[in-house]
Amino acid sequence: MNDQPTAGRVASNAGGERTDQYKKDFWEEANLKFAEPWYRLRKAASVISRLAGGRKCKLLDVGCGPGTLMNILPPSIDYYGIDIATHSSAANFKDADLANDPIDFDGMRFDLVSALGFFEYVGDSQNRKFAEIARALTGDGKFVVTYTNFGHRKPRIYEAFSNIQPLDEFRRALERSFTVERSFPASHNWKHSQPDRKLVKAVNMRVSANIPVVSPLLAVDYFFICSLRP
Repeated sequence: MNDQPTAGRVASNAGGERTDQYKKDFWEEANLKFAEPWYRLRKAASVISRLAGGRKCKLLDVGCGPGTLMNILPPSIDYYGIDIATHSSAANFKDADLANDPIDFDGMRFDLVSALGFFEYVGDSQNRKFAEIARALTGDGKFVVTYTNFGHRKPRIYEAFSNIQPLDEFRRALERSFTVERSFPASHNWKHSQPDRKLVKAVNMRVSANIPVVSPLLAVDYFFICSLRP
């Protein structure tokens, strides 16, 4: 499997100034839209479950929103979520302004860390966030991260995005803190949005491969499965 995603030319990084426009009051409302598990989250749960392999382990979900991922993971995975507005006072959730505050959950270290649809919003703090996640991982832990394919045939850029770059640039930055073991599209879709038709979702759920020519144009976003650099 070819795990080198490529992308066309896109707008340069939007910078950190936008991160200050979208604070807790914005996300308290926006995060409620993600209370039900959508396609990419279900695929992420499948990817994470395979990495866990049925063993007892701890997962930190960075940018967790309302913690919807917790509800579709196996019970052997102890779930912890951190975000600017989690809508939960449970002990396994923590509110933090992650664009400015460190990614840290009381000094704990985790077997798995996920960041799903998170790095598009971090402004110019991306490399600092990578380093913080690396410190939160156990030595043999895995980091599961997604990033938008802005090289899509007709990219749709959400107004709150503050970190926009080609996939190859994102990967190079990621590789300064991690070893990328695999990368593959989360889905392919003619529109730059998560698939919503039943058949399209079913096909995409089974496909975890880069398709020459097709993936750079139609991949909505990519998964990267990472481990700590030696």
